[in-house]
Amino acid sequence: MIRVLIADDHELVRLGLARLLGDVEDICLVGMAGGGHEAVSLVAATRPDVVLMDLSMPDLDGAEATREITADNPDSRVVVLTSFSDRARIHDALDAGAIGYLLKDSEPEELRRAIRAAARGESPLAPKAAQQLIATRRRPTPADQLTDREREILMLLAKGHSNKIIARRLEISESIVKNHVNCVFNELNVADRTQAALWAHRHGVDRLA
Repeated sequence: MIRVLIADDHELVRLGLARLLGDVEDICLVGMAGGGHEAVSLVAATRPDVVLMDLSMPDLDGAEATREITADNPDSRVVVLTSFSDRARIHDALDAGAIGYLLKDSEPEELRRAIRAAARGESPLAPKAAQQLIATRRRPTPADQLTDREREILMLLAKGHSNKIIARRLEISESIVKNHVNCVFNELNVADRTQAALWAHRHGVDRLA
């Protein structure tokens, strides 16, 4: 039997989910919370296998509640159930420890399958959420547009080397280095060496050498 706890600040949603899960033979509803703090307390008291967690709640938001629950109760798997499908909220929820992310327009059978999957340790994701994550992974950064030589020069530039030193290190002319540096500035949309070095530090490019 899969023990489930519902956390949502809207009573109609809680009651609707309870009714939806009430007749499922392998699912047992062990509690309902109307806020994040209550959800954290109820999880500690009831030890559910799966928590259906809304993100938007008045006292403690769903992501922070998820963080506390997964830290203190690692055996309870949190599946976010929300109306939001933007990339930032998805990442926040998963970074907080949620194992899955569903939308409230999901079909009833999709929700039941997701609960079972989460109980098995799998990660149920709504198609829109999965698309957002895939889009994030595929999104190129400005560094992807640099040639190998430009990236090499950026790494040396980020270490504080002058064009003369870079030219000597790479055994090319100083004028060629200058041309590459200008191309790097254009690709990164920065105005000078300091901004380029800061960009490299922020994105870890200086640590690739």
